[in-house]
Amino acid sequence: MPLSVNTSRKRRIRSAVTLLSGLLPVLLGFAILYLQAERTLQHSSEQTAEAAIRQFELMLDNNAQAARELLPLAGQNCNDVQLALREQVTRRPFVRSTSLVWDNTIYCSSLFGDYQEKISAGDYTQGGLLLMKGNLVTPDTALLVYRLSEGKQAALSTLDGYHLSNVLRLIGRNTLLVLQVGPHSLSADTTFHEGALPAFPVAPSSRTSSRYAFNVAAGFPAGETWRYMSSEYPPLFSLLIFFGVISGFIGHFLQKRSSSPSHELMRALEAAEFVPYFQPVVHGDSKKWSGTEVLMRWNHPKEGLVRPDLFIPFAEHSGLIVPMTRSLMRQTAALLGPLSTSFDGPFHIGINITASHCKDLELVEDCREFLSAFAPGSIHLVLELTERELIVPTAISHQLFEQLHELGVMIAIDDFGTGHSSLGYLRQFNVDYLKVDQSFVAMIGADALSRHILDTIIELCAKLDLGIVAEGVETQEQSDYLTAHGVNFLQGYLFGRPMRGAEFITALSHH
Repeated sequence: MPLSVNTSRKRRIRSAVTLLSGLLPVLLGFAILYLQAERTLQHSSEQTAEAAIRQFELMLDNNAQAARELLPLAGQNCNDVQLALREQVTRRPFVRSTSLVWDNTIYCSSLFGDYQEKISAGDYTQGGLLLMKGNLVTPDTALLVYRLSEGKQAALSTLDGYHLSNVLRLIGRNTLLVLQVGPHSLSADTTFHEGALPAFPVAPSSRTSSRYAFNVAAGFPAGETWRYMSSEYPPLFSLLIFFGVISGFIGHFLQKRSSSPSHELMRALEAAEFVPYFQPVVHGDSKKWSGTEVLMRWNHPKEGLVRPDLFIPFAEHSGLIVPMTRSLMRQTAALLGPLSTSFDGPFHIGINITASHCKDLELVEDCREFLSAFAPGSIHLVLELTERELIVPTAISHQLFEQLHELGVMIAIDDFGTGHSSLGYLRQFNVDYLKVDQSFVAMIGADALSRHILDTIIELCAKLDLGIVAEGVETQEQSDYLTAHGVNFLQGYLFGRPMRGAEFITALSHH
């Protein structure tokens, strides 16, 4: 199948790679910062919960001390111990009130004196703490009740919910804190909650007191991670964007920079930088133009016109010579096809092929496409076998040359006499022309041995009934010698240098 180079698709891929090169460090940096922010918030949540635990334990220590001193008085007459109850309220910080209990009945209170109220020990978490929504004195303010019991005796001391909420508010500040005692809880806004609270969306943490029956839950509201990043990391965001721009630039630069000859050749092929140059071939007797050899040139955007000997070997080694030749044939057909109706006779068009072209039958389709661009019978397509790579005779290669001949395509051996396989090609393939290498032509009149070799080649072509083309004709002496010896076609600077398509078409109109 012909190679289809989708330049716009490749350009989109390169743009996408450049964009990804720039976005990758930015996204990776954002991810790292996000994880770091989460870890920071988690650490802050845990530390805040631990600080709240310590503060509540210090507050409850006062209530526990008051209860311990009052417990031996439980069971005594209220009038006799009421002063002791009030003394504990006065002396102990955070102790709001105290009470004495006998047989699960509150009978004496620092607030009311004689008092009768049944209580249930089961309401107290682990028998020691109860978080209440309020009482008769302060129905809208939560209370934390500490209970210490021994047999029928019990002492109660209460801690005002205002102090509890105040601790949650001061310690937490940016953190959400909740005091939990059994099924009840209290938040920093003094709200009393019943039942289990849902976990906080960000950095949830819970710490349990090792000394009292309560725990503290901490965390942050939804979106806190991004808010934390936006407030703490703006300089790092700017740095990430800078690195992203640099990374994108490097990615773009590396894509434009050739990492290997084959990579650069592929880039040039996609950019249509390989263009045809045309060198005329003339009849040996009349010196009229009989055709042209199509030569490949690389019009590099920075280096200018690159000599074929600098890139053709790499193209052959990488296999890119096949799509490069296909592109050359299509450009040639587009240039010369519209002129074919004005050709007086069949115009010979020679195109070089290598061993890479002979590994399958795609060349047949390329030639059929090429010939269809010209008026029927207006040209002879000549494929010139180069010898830089050895063409191994296989069933496929024999089938290829058979189908090419059926199509009317002629086969020539290029630079005959210099390659180790030239005579082998004559025996194995049905060849129509031999092209004598310019090194033999250059020795005409100067080297007797080379001249004898040239004469032998000319004689061989006559015996095998092969056409012969002499390359590298630069002097009139060489032209006269070759014409005198019956060489069919001549090619060289004496008759024309390789020229661009537009220049060749102009020159062709004069011949």
